[in-house]
Amino acid sequence: MIDRDAIFELLDDYDLSDAKIGVIGSHSALDTCDGAVEEGLRTLAVCQDGRDTPYSRYFKAFRDNDGRVYRGMVDEVMLLPKFRDVIKPEVMADLRKRNVLFVPNRSFTSYCSIDSVENEFMVPLVGSRNLLRSEDRGGPKDYYWLLDKAGMPYPRRITDPKDINSLTIVKLHHAKKKLERGFFTCASYREYQEKSEQLIRQGVIDRECLEGARMEEYIIGPVFNLDFFYSPLERQGERVELIGVDWRFESSLDGHVRIPAAQQLTLNEDQKVPEYTVCGHNSATLRESLLENAFKLAEQYVEAAREHFAPGIIGPFCLQTCVDKDLKFYIYDVAPRIGGGTNVHMSVGHAYGNSLWRKNMSTGRRLAMEVRRALEEDRLKEIVT
Repeated sequence: MIDRDAIFELLDDYDLSDAKIGVIGSHSALDTCDGAVEEGLRTLAVCQDGRDTPYSRYFKAFRDNDGRVYRGMVDEVMLLPKFRDVIKPEVMADLRKRNVLFVPNRSFTSYCSIDSVENEFMVPLVGSRNLLRSEDRGGPKDYYWLLDKAGMPYPRRITDPKDINSLTIVKLHHAKKKLERGFFTCASYREYQEKSEQLIRQGVIDRECLEGARMEEYIIGPVFNLDFFYSPLERQGERVELIGVDWRFESSLDGHVRIPAAQQLTLNEDQKVPEYTVCGHNSATLRESLLENAFKLAEQYVEAAREHFAPGIIGPFCLQTCVDKDLKFYIYDVAPRIGGGTNVHMSVGHAYGNSLWRKNMSTGRRLAMEVRRALEEDRLKEIVT
């Protein structure tokens, strides 16, 4: 892990009057850049050749003579052959020369490898560098380990497929789309065998990933991604904030649930088993009687992260939950960085963030507001790692 003091030394050479927000051009980059623009900061998207047009063309920023943005949100694009090239020494030197404060998202840790992010990426990160690895299921201190330490609820784990006796979700990577899911559900060992063999034949999963899959009881209920923010800088109000709630569209699952049951029974083998590839998000709110428990979960997570991954969570994090018939939360995933669904409230904000801050407040804007405050109060070292 790169020593935090080494990052602080890099900041000493920054011209912080010209600080920029940098991000991998994928995942939640538009929300990150939009929020930065709203807070008066310039933006840079690191893009892979052939995947840059949303950032280099369609959401390119245009500013007037006074520097105010009147269209778009991406000021600069750094175009690289591959996303992982951002780890090259000359590229990192260029980012530092441009005074970039980098916001980690899931694409960053996936395309560039978590080892490189932890040990090679010599650019200040806005957020918790040492917590990013916890997102990878199956590691010695993954988010399930942290949830255990915090006493937080998550679905019951099943260690042997022969023990499956209720609806179960099997979590593993897609065999061909390495950054996507090869999830499937089953309610018995026989169904587990049938579906897994079918998906192996279709090339959706492979045996190696299946052997290391996480199996857990399927919680029947709605899905809520709770987009929280923790501010180390706040002195008066609560440091934990609920910025918004989102839920996801998954292909081909959402197509299946739109088909009548009788029609589902007619699907052929290639169509029959749905995939769980996230392809979009929508916004949601919680009934007010659930908010107290939602905040309790966030506080537990913040405290456990501080204890086991000092300095703990910094800035945005997302608790991905299901709510059962008794209105109990179960956490099925944790993102120790900006969530993948925050684009749903860019520019317009979200009911919770807007009401808290009395203006349009997305996760991207809240992050940029924290950076702006840190710059103004000379406290930047408190929010970077």
